This record gives sequence, C-alpha cells and structure tokens, in this order.
Amino acid sequence: MHIGSRLGLVLVVAALAGTGPAAAQGKAPAGPTPALAQKGDSIFHGPGLCYACHGANAQGAVGPNLTDSEWIHGDGSYDFIVATVTSGIPKEKAKGGVPMPPKGGSSISDEDVKAVAAYVYSLSHK
Repeated sequence: MHIGSRLGLVLVVAALAGTGPAAAQGKAPAGPTPALAQKGDSIFHGPGLCYACHGANAQGAVGPNLTDSEWIHGDGSYDFIVATVTSGIPKEKAKGGVPMPPKGGSSISDEDVKAVAAYVYSLSHK
C-alpha cells in the first residue's frame, strides 16, 4: 500500500471514530456562550454558592461587584475568571482581607466552573 493511501485511510478511520481533524472541525468553540452563561446563572445562584458572597444580583456583598468593568485581580477575561474561580483568592491578596476559597468553597465540577465564568463574563461584558 502506498504511504499516501495509508495516510488517507488513517484519516478516514479517525474521522469515523470521532477523532482527528474531521472531529475538530465539528466541535463548538470553547468559551462563553449564551447557553453556557444560562447554565452558569443557575449554578451561581445555586450549588456554586457564589451569591453568598457576591450577592444575588452579583453587585457585591462580602465579595466584589461582578457586574462592572473594574477587576481587582486581573483583566476580566473569560480565562481569567475561570482561573480565579478554580484557584480562589488567598487572604493576602483579597481586597478587605476576605479570601475566596477555590470554587467558592463549593464542590462544583470544572465544567460548572466554566459555566459560572461564562455567566460572570456576560454580566460585565454586555
């Protein structure tokens, strides 16, 4: 069998198996989408416990306001929000000295963190 034929066969098998370049083309882009933000809203106001510190309207309480364009610890990008929710903010770096535990002290999944980040991103990037 010719090398080009083998490569073509490998790509066809990979496409049929759902891996490789053909599968990547059909994937939805990563990042904040309206559907992900909607899911994040329910997590923010539910099992994520975010509302307990950031308020039901996310305008701040113990934690800072998440609806404006001011970001205390970073640039407000989606990736920054994911990283912040995942890792938290230690007491030494927290404005007012109140730390944010990783995942806000909840047991939400990494996928839930991405949804919460999409929701928070949507609040400050209208």
